[in-house]
Amino acid sequence: MKRSERLVAMTNYLLNHPRKLVSLPFFSEQYDAAKSSISEDLDIVDQIFQSQGIGKLETVAGAAGGVKYIPLFSNKNSEQFILELCNQLEDPERILPGGYLYMSDLLGDPELIRNVGKIFATAFADKEIDYIVTVATKGIPLAYATANVLNVPVIIVRRDPKVTEGSTVSINYVSGSSRKIQTMVLSKRSLPEGANVCIIDDFMKAGGTITGMQSLLDEFNANVQGIGVLAEAEDEEEERVVDDYVSLIKIQDVDIKAQKIEAIKGNYFPL
Repeated sequence: MKRSERLVAMTNYLLNHPRKLVSLPFFSEQYDAAKSSISEDLDIVDQIFQSQGIGKLETVAGAAGGVKYIPLFSNKNSEQFILELCNQLEDPERILPGGYLYMSDLLGDPELIRNVGKIFATAFADKEIDYIVTVATKGIPLAYATANVLNVPVIIVRRDPKVTEGSTVSINYVSGSSRKIQTMVLSKRSLPEGANVCIIDDFMKAGGTITGMQSLLDEFNANVQGIGVLAEAEDEEEERVVDDYVSLIKIQDVDIKAQKIEAIKGNYFPL
């Protein structure tokens, strides 16, 4: 195999196996090349990943060592993407009765979802995460996109128990925005005791839903390593019940009368 062909094959393998430790002998045997040549190839791949702002290769020394592809989305790429998303969200035709925004089309866009997953994965790159947790239904695409980049499973918290999930743990919580008592359930088999989890959701107002998920995860003695939301709403009338979280977009104002929306970068970006 020519070097150019080998570089394409190795890059493809690494992109499809993020955060997986791959030994040099594996590549050497796979592509019938000397370890020294493989090492030089990996240096080239690493340089390209970093120059494009899409990640880096992490070397692990020792007999059981190798390389890992750590996906990262550069601040430049992230900011450009989020600003474009803010512009899309400021379309007045998105305003729904009650001051809500129509976002289903965005949550169904594969490229947009992939990029959101990359940004969340970058935000929590230094955390030990075993599972991504979300609540049905709109947060599911975001959770899977993030999990794909971090190479971990997804767990979906539901509003109602499903017979196919066996015995469940349920809790009641108060919705932050409607102040109504609601229920969340999670299968006992879905999450081992003491797991490290990251909560991903599409929208947060007061944070009652996320607080409910935290309470439910406490029943499994899970460790919440991070919380990510695509968009948060700034509402002076609602007291925010979640403090430590990462948001990509902040909806500052939805003026139904003037048909105007103001969307800015969230707290992922330093002021």
